[in-house]
Amino acid sequence: MVTINSALRHHKLSFIAGASLALQAGLGVAQDAQTELETIVLEAESDAILVQEGYVGKTDRIGTKTDTPLVELPQSVSVVTQDQIEDQRPRTLNEALTYTAGANPNTFGFDTRYDAFYLRGFPAYYNGMFRDGLRQFNGPSAWLRTEPYGLEGITVLKGPASSLYGVSGPGGIVNMVTKRPKDEAFREIEAGIGQDNRYQAGIDLSGPVSEDESLLYRLTAMGRKSDTELAGYPDDKFYIAPAFTWKPDEDTKFTILTEYSKAHTGGTAFFYQPVYGEVTDIYGGDPGWNDFDQTQGRIGYEFEHRLNEVVTLRQNLRFSAVDSDLQYSGLYGAVPTRYWGYYEEDMKNFAVDNVAQFEFDTGSVSHTAVAGVDYNWSDYSAYSAVSYTTLADLEVANPPFSGSQKSNMVGIYLHDQMKWDDLTLFASARYDWVNTIAIDSGFARTEQTDSGFSGRIGLSYRTELGLIPYASYSTSFSPNVGFVYDDPSTNDNRVADPTIGKQKEIGVKYEVPDTNAVLSAAVFDIDQKDGVVFDTSSGINKQVQRDLNSRGIELEATASFDNGFSLVASYTYMRMKIERGAAGTEGNELSATPNHIAALWGHYLVETGPLQGLGMGAGLRYVGKSYGDDENSFVNGARVFADAAISYDFGYRNPDLQGLTLQVNAKNLFDTKKPMCSAGSCYWDEGRTIYGSLRYRF
Repeated sequence: MVTINSALRHHKLSFIAGASLALQAGLGVAQDAQTELETIVLEAESDAILVQEGYVGKTDRIGTKTDTPLVELPQSVSVVTQDQIEDQRPRTLNEALTYTAGANPNTFGFDTRYDAFYLRGFPAYYNGMFRDGLRQFNGPSAWLRTEPYGLEGITVLKGPASSLYGVSGPGGIVNMVTKRPKDEAFREIEAGIGQDNRYQAGIDLSGPVSEDESLLYRLTAMGRKSDTELAGYPDDKFYIAPAFTWKPDEDTKFTILTEYSKAHTGGTAFFYQPVYGEVTDIYGGDPGWNDFDQTQGRIGYEFEHRLNEVVTLRQNLRFSAVDSDLQYSGLYGAVPTRYWGYYEEDMKNFAVDNVAQFEFDTGSVSHTAVAGVDYNWSDYSAYSAVSYTTLADLEVANPPFSGSQKSNMVGIYLHDQMKWDDLTLFASARYDWVNTIAIDSGFARTEQTDSGFSGRIGLSYRTELGLIPYASYSTSFSPNVGFVYDDPSTNDNRVADPTIGKQKEIGVKYEVPDTNAVLSAAVFDIDQKDGVVFDTSSGINKQVQRDLNSRGIELEATASFDNGFSLVASYTYMRMKIERGAAGTEGNELSATPNHIAALWGHYLVETGPLQGLGMGAGLRYVGKSYGDDENSFVNGARVFADAAISYDFGYRNPDLQGLTLQVNAKNLFDTKKPMCSAGSCYWDEGRTIYGSLRYRF
């Protein structure tokens, strides 16, 4: 079990004291507030899968595949709600997670090409990405990108989750909830403008199609044209996501979810490093060879039918595909010398999950149990070429084959949630079979079969005071995508071994009585065997496998009061240790994993008086020191970012303008820019950005 030293106890007490003061202040204002005008508020979220109130997530199927109150789960869970997304206006999934405890989206500085983040110190972008409860595999470079405008919430389940969700990493999973059809009319149009010639427009339409409301629809679309602070690095996108729900009766529901998007960004985010561990402000990209074009799509459905009072059947299915074409370049050597590269990759995924839910009693114990079987298939192929002489070498030749991999995965699982008065016991078990066929650049074929057991057992107890202490033990099993190198100085590679994770966690959650506020604290200890990390000893990034240990503490508070004040606060202390690694790294800390990360965001909407309709938000994000490589030979400095938002809802003063809102968001308000190095490769933080939007809901 994790030992908590006096410093950790001090951090925990300080966090709880500060959060309590903020909650008391919010409660005091709420008692004095008097409503002068009744304003109709149209909410974008459907509450069909993720139920939320303001900044507080209430129930979701992410933890148990049942609609369980999140505070009762014996595992740490964070939710980024629709209201928080709308107030903070994240441009990427990474930005949406910047105020979440246990999440670190700061590892790669400014880089909009990928959703690359860490959970509890472990990379989660390959095996921790889920969409609507189904696994979302990424290839080596063909990643399914997330458009925040298409989400109605994000749930982060921290720690191993393989017992229900199968192949996933030890740090946890991030489940993105797609906007779903609403049973009431909802229409939104929005236009935005910002620095770097950023122009964006979006629509979000939903409501019943038929008079009996048995058929619902939703159409979400967004278009953006934008430059960035990097020369020749655009950030253009087109996104459209139609969805339909058919409810022939109260026991049956069938929802179709689709998406199509095209993105055009820069291909290079690196900066020139003349000396290892030192980065200049010279951008490494070549504006004439810097296009990263990606086309992705998905189509699937969610089916649910309640047979009787005991049994409910569900089936979720999705097919998705990504095509990526990447032009990149860089500078190397003591005297800047340019190289160019081209990379092309196609990635396809299919996932289906079949679940039967049973609700019954045995004496005084009530059971909510699920049994299921799921199947996942993924297939990618890649082509690449690099020239250290002239760009013309790449423009005249088709890139050679660089590797492919196909995986078939089958898993069966059982879960029983047993509740006796205020005590709840969670028990889950799963077994996975995985077959992987890989072909390397020399057309050598390797077939590998892996199988593994994963489980979770947890206990939570709801006291009369609203405190819910809990304890859990969980494991994870994750075969890995791509190849690894036992000796990075050579080109001899192999299919990666599965990653195994084991976690012990204890914690407490507190629902403040008669208030929409939740405080939580968790202590965790995770052992990982055969984790995949990058090694740069050969001069380029190569995947290697390492044994790691992560232990630490997470503190979090979320609240939304009746007076218009909302709050998110988080603090993470973590030590990520390399248990088995390259020579000279064992016992060191993993690169780019800071010991301390803290964030605080508050938003207040004035609902009475002469300033009613005015919204104000402000936030601070602290990222502590970390090492720039696994040898711990140099340090990334600590940094503090400030964010702000101001908005005005015209409907508070003029009923004829109900639904019209003007909003301006600033990120990194004080223009903090420092280098961030991971595995020896260095990036820069993005500078200050300002973005304004005008939204009309009707």
